[in-house]
This record gives sequence, C-alpha cells and structure tokens, in this order.
Amino acid sequence: MTNLKLLIGQWLAQTTRKLQNNFYIYLGVLLTLFVFVDAGVFHVGENMRQKAFDLMVRSRLIMPKPDKDIVIVDINEASLAAMAKDFGRYPWPRQVFGEFLENIEAQNPKAVIFDILFSDADIANPDSDAYFDNAIAATSNTFFPFIRLSEDQDNLSNVKPSMIPGVKEMIQGQADKNATLAVILPHFPAAINSGRLGFNNIYPDKDGIVREYNLYRNDYGWKVPSLPFSVGSMLGYNLPDKQGVLLNWRGKPFTYHYVTFSDVMLDLTSKEKKRPPNEFTGKTVIIGSTAPSLFDLKATPMAKIYPGVEVLATAIDNVKHGDYLHVWRGALTYVLFSLLLIWLTASAFYKQADRDKLNKVFSSSQIGLLVISYVIINVTNNYFDISGPIIWAVAYFSVAKVYALANDLALQRWLAFGVKAGEDGSMVLIMPILVESKEPLGDTLLKKLKRRIELTCKTPNTVDVLKGSQSGIWGLFGDMAVVCWTYAEKQEEYAKQAKQDADQLASQMPMILIDIGLPGNTKVRYTKHEGGLAAGIPLAGQWRSLFAQAVIKMEHIGQNE
Repeated sequence: MTNLKLLIGQWLAQTTRKLQNNFYIYLGVLLTLFVFVDAGVFHVGENMRQKAFDLMVRSRLIMPKPDKDIVIVDINEASLAAMAKDFGRYPWPRQVFGEFLENIEAQNPKAVIFDILFSDADIANPDSDAYFDNAIAATSNTFFPFIRLSEDQDNLSNVKPSMIPGVKEMIQGQADKNATLAVILPHFPAAINSGRLGFNNIYPDKDGIVREYNLYRNDYGWKVPSLPFSVGSMLGYNLPDKQGVLLNWRGKPFTYHYVTFSDVMLDLTSKEKKRPPNEFTGKTVIIGSTAPSLFDLKATPMAKIYPGVEVLATAIDNVKHGDYLHVWRGALTYVLFSLLLIWLTASAFYKQADRDKLNKVFSSSQIGLLVISYVIINVTNNYFDISGPIIWAVAYFSVAKVYALANDLALQRWLAFGVKAGEDGSMVLIMPILVESKEPLGDTLLKKLKRRIELTCKTPNTVDVLKGSQSGIWGLFGDMAVVCWTYAEKQEEYAKQAKQDADQLASQMPMILIDIGLPGNTKVRYTKHEGGLAAGIPLAGQWRSLFAQAVIKMEHIGQNE
C-alpha cells in the first residue's frame, strides 16, 4: 500500500508539473464541448433551468394579485354531492347549465366562460339539450372550449380549419386549404355559430409541469385560437404577438375568488335571494371543476396538484393585464452565457489568482447572480434565466479546485526525489530565501511567492513560507520562503538536477519578486545547504537541525550567492 501511494504521488506530481496551468485551458475546452452537446442533444442544462425557475416563481416575496373581476364557479365535490339529490351523478342534464346561464346573465357579467366540454348529445334528455342551446343563443358573451386532438389523427378527420368559427389564416392565401384538423367541437350549434370558441388544451413541458400556455396554434398555416385568446379578442385585450406565454402565476391553488356551483345555483333559482344581486355584474365568470373525481388537475411550479380551471384563469388574467413572464432563454443565450462563466473562471485559475480570494469572489458572484435573478422576478415580469450557466461554472470551478488541491497535495507529500520506500540514505537540499522589504508581506503576496516558486522549479520539492508579521520568535525570521529538495543519496543525477533547479530559481528570484508586485529594489538573500537524513532517527529533529544550519549559513554569508 505504501509503494502504491508513493507511485500515485509520483505520477500525480509528474502529471501536474507537466500540465501546469494548461490543465485549466484543457478543462475549459472540454466543458465547452459538453455545453454544445448538451444544448443540442441532452438538454440537461435546460432541465436545471426549469427547476430553478419553479423554485424562484414559487418562492417569490412579491406575487402579483389575482384579478378581482375573475370569478371561478367551482363544480367541486360539495357541488357533486348537493346536486346529486335532484339531478343524479355528474354529468347533469344540460338544462341545469341552461338555467344557470340564464340567471347569471341577468346580472350582466362581462363574460361567461365554460371550461367544460359539451361534446356529445344527451340522448336521454333531448329537450334539456335544446333548452341549453336556446340559452346560449340568447347570449353574446359566452365562450366554449373545444379539444385539439393529436396531429397524428388529422388525416382521419373531415373537419377543415375554415369550418371552425374563429380559425383564420396566419398569412392570407398561404394556408393549406385541404388540411383537416382532429378536433372535438361543442355539440351545441349555438356555441359553434357564436364564433366564441377556443381550444382549452394545456400542454405541459417534457417533465410534466405546466409553465407555458399556448395562446394559439399554427396548424398548416391556420391560426387556431385558445380559449384565453378568443376571450381576449372579444373583450378588446391587447393580445401579445406570441404563440405561447410563460404564465405569471398569482399564487398557490385557490388564490382566485371561488364560489361553489351548487350554492350559486340554489340561490339563483330560489325566490328569496341571499347572495348579492350584483355578485357577477361586470365579472369574468369561469365555470369549471376542481373535483378530483373529474380529473381536471395539473402539475405546475406552484403545486403538484393544481386545478385546471385555475390554469385557464391565470392565462386569461395574464392576457388581460399583459403581465405574462418574459424570459431570456433559448439555446444560443444558454450557450453564450455558459461559455462566458466557464472561461472567466478558467482565466482566474490560469492566471493563478489568490485561492482564498478566488473562492470568495466565485462564491459571492454565483450567489449574487442568483440573487439578481430572484430580485428581478420579484419586482418585474422578467426572469433572468442563468441557472444552467451557473451549474457549468460551478462544475468547472469544482474540478479546477480539486486539481489545484491535488497538485498542492502531491507537492507536499512527495518529498523524495528518486527515494524508494524503505530505502536508506537520502539527501536534502534546503534553500532559505529571505525577502527584505520595508513592510511585512501580506498573506496574498506570500501565497503568490510560494506559487511562483513551485511553478518555476522543475523537480519535486516543497515550499513553505514564514511571515515576518507573526508574533513571537518566528516573526524575527522575517518574510521567508524555504524550498526543500529530497533525493536518493546513491543517485547522483537526482542531486545534480535538484541543484540545477535551485540555481535556476536563484537566477529568477528578482523577476519573480517583480511579477508578484514587489518593487524592483526589494532585497532578497538566500543560500543553499545540503545534508543527509539518517534512517532510524526521528525525522523531525533532523529536519529542524538542517533548517537551523541553513539559516545560520545564510546569515554568515550575508549576501546573495
């Protein structure tokens, strides 16, 4: 095991010295390739961005308020139970909705939107269907959904886009006139003839989370409107020129004003009214269901179980106020910003920035970017999407830091140059270097000095520093770097290489001092002292003795060699 550790240490030290700072360039190139592959194939960064978006939207301190004029009439479990006494299990006869519509229209709501698909005839109650159809025909503000089926079934349909009221050509004369659309339209002629139709399909992202709402579809050159788009068109809202919008959620489920369908229905049809007579005057009324048994529940950033009718309400609210979220996204921006962060980090490592300072700057910058993104989404309707690029920067920083620490560890642990485990007879070359400056050197300069010495030397060694600003007797030593080479006594070529390394370091010391930021007239004294390490005697005492001899020799010489 000892031999294995020594071999690994030797290999690591040789590898790190061969690569030196070029490793950071190679790592940057490697991660650049990963970013391009991910952007084009795997989309891991995109998924990370979605999770970060969900967290930020859900954790906002400043949440936009739901529109007070949007009211959801909820067919909840309480309504199902209450209505079952008179009308049986859901779906109820259409006359129920006809009576509800007639009574609520008497209060002059701005719009009545059904989030219920009436796709088939009620064979058992044809008169009930006729009643509802007449009620619809008497209104000018009701809206009904249809379902857009999969494009794979379009060739099985006989419905051409031009047959659906409200569907128009994207560009006049360029739509496919022979195309057919697989759709499920409302059963009632009055609903179709009104032209107030729109699909209410909700399209989640690949992870099953609903974040966007398609305002319209471009099918074969035809503009197929959604229910919020149709409502916005009829009510004169300033519709965005976007096919899909990122929903600006108003809060957790049941944030909007809800009323229970059975309670409202009972009051509307009773002689003695207990609810306000203008409860729905000027309101946008959405009739839908939150009953779990009716399965209109979705997963959103705000909750894993979110009422589909409230997703629709949020989309209508966003369209009305034009405050849907704007996000800086797309493959190009993702790639460019990722590469910017990667190569800024690579530059800092390559230029040997102070480790402690780099750790602080990097950590604070990444946290700062996330804070900025969080603040922006709180005070504006914009989302600064940088989570994916930050992940890549953190990945680069983590690997680069491990490499830097491994490099330091290899240099610290592999003290012996050509010394085999258990072998007697090793030599030490100690080179104390005293920097005589008017002011004690700070930690940053001493770290730079140590790092420059490590990179200047070509053979394995250790570099330690003493600070002149230390309290006690160690402060009397001044600002000093101590370089030590350890090598096998029997291998003369190792001793020769170590001494050549020391000579080269001595010749480059003036330039090193200038490079780390010291004045050109800074004085430096050093010497070289060689001694042996005997087997069977504690090494600590031998090292202390050799260090003392080297320092005494330097003081006796009193000048540069």
